[in-house]
Amino acid sequence: HMRHPALLAGLILGFAATAQAGPHRGGGIEVAAPWSRPAVAGGSGVGYLVLANRGRSPEALVKVESRAARAVEIHRASVTGGVMSMAAQARVEIPAGGSVSFAPGGYHLMFQDLTRTLKPGDRLPATLVFASGRRLAVDFAVGTGGGPAPAAAGSRMGH
Repeated sequence: HMRHPALLAGLILGFAATAQAGPHRGGGIEVAAPWSRPAVAGGSGVGYLVLANRGRSPEALVKVESRAARAVEIHRASVTGGVMSMAAQARVEIPAGGSVSFAPGGYHLMFQDLTRTLKPGDRLPATLVFASGRRLAVDFAVGTGGGPAPAAAGSRMGH
């Protein structure tokens, strides 16, 4: 029988807008385990998550907006010769059928100049903007661990 893609998309977007514990979905993009560390107002917050592309075409994260911060930048940490450096990224490619993990020591979101203090248990709202023009609302759970534990929680290195 016929499916109604528009109705389905509306349902998915409706769920993504509410604070769901499960994955956020928008089109072919799925967001899992979004979390942030506690931070003080005026300081910088950090955002971690996993972006999975369930679609058939590549996608790219190009911008992140949040009313809780003056600006949000996409950063990538890398270690060269034992020295860690951070560089802002204009876009993060998410290959079709692939995923990109934003985690300590790699890609992460920097929430600059927070408008309020983030305490464990708070939520940090943000909107992910993709190259296709798709926008996906996500709530980052503020905590000291990785929020809802990813499947590979046992393999976490000393972070």
